[in-house]
Amino acid sequence: MAVRRGEAWGETGGLGPDGVLVDSDAEARMLIEEARRTNRQLPELGLLGGDLCRTLGGRGDAGAIRSPEAWRFQVDLGAVLLDGRLFWFCAHLVARRKGWAGEALVAMNAAWRGTWNLGPKAHPGDGLLDISHGRLSMGDRLRARRRVGTGDHLPHPQIRYHRTGAFQAEFEEPLMVELDGQPVQRASKLSIRVEPAALTVVV
Repeated sequence: MAVRRGEAWGETGGLGPDGVLVDSDAEARMLIEEARRTNRQLPELGLLGGDLCRTLGGRGDAGAIRSPEAWRFQVDLGAVLLDGRLFWFCAHLVARRKGWAGEALVAMNAAWRGTWNLGPKAHPGDGLLDISHGRLSMGDRLRARRRVGTGDHLPHPQIRYHRTGAFQAEFEEPLMVELDGQPVQRASKLSIRVEPAALTVVV
């Protein structure tokens, strides 16, 4: 059941004995990918860092994560077909060129990508992804950079914005796709969907 904004979410309780501590979204994604590709249950993850951890208010304290006062959440996962090849992500997907020139697409499960608040309305437990895509001029890109730290780059007339559980896009030319901060491959066709409440994390 997807959570609605403003509703109580999560429960207290420490990381289980079989849980795994991870320092980054990229490390979490590697474990998720391995489990999915070998048809194993997803591991319970204790988040020491990364954009999903920040979105959930994590402090990066391993001792606190294992204590009864820690917070446990059922969070969504993103899944994406890149030219027919399946991948997963826990925090965000970014498809772009260097310098964000030309077309770009962002799919946010977490609110943050580094110091940029690219998903100001994103909630990792609502069963939706926040997707922004468009093409900005150089001047608009510079103006957006000054506002993206607070999420005030949206709305923008040249950025199309969707909150959805599934989305498809096709680019004029292949773009490099980053999943949880890691470049994965260039792709021209993306088919993105959310897996609601697929992963247990502890902060």
